[in-house]
Amino acid sequence: MQTNAVPRVLPDMKPSAVFASIAQRSAHEAGRPWAFILAIAVVLAWSVSGPLFHYSDTWQLVINTGTTVITFLMVFLIQNAQNRDTGAIQLKLDELIRATEGAQNRLISLESQSEDTLAEVRADLAVACEDVKSAAVSPAE
Repeated sequence: MQTNAVPRVLPDMKPSAVFASIAQRSAHEAGRPWAFILAIAVVLAWSVSGPLFHYSDTWQLVINTGTTVITFLMVFLIQNAQNRDTGAIQLKLDELIRATEGAQNRLISLESQSEDTLAEVRADLAVACEDVKSAAVSPAE
């Protein structure tokens, strides 16, 4: 059984689950070597076909349109994958904070707090870091 198995799209899934499944699978496959090789092959085939089509405007439009559409769609797929990865990382960090004795539980779910709260926590942590640096530099009494 694969550890990186990507869920298959099932017909009874909600539209958001279908999108998530397609996005996850597409992002996974787009990052594989064969996808890069396929992209190079398409560009080479297009380049070689230039003389056949007399380097016409239509010939140029084919590659321009194709790459624009693919880029447009990949933006959404990559953003979805990045959102999922970031969410998973945040949950893992939250669990580490929760399980670590002496950790500041106010840091759990910090990413969903306001900018003012983030600035306040950032300032508090900066002061705490300076305190640690000062304690490390000053001689023990």
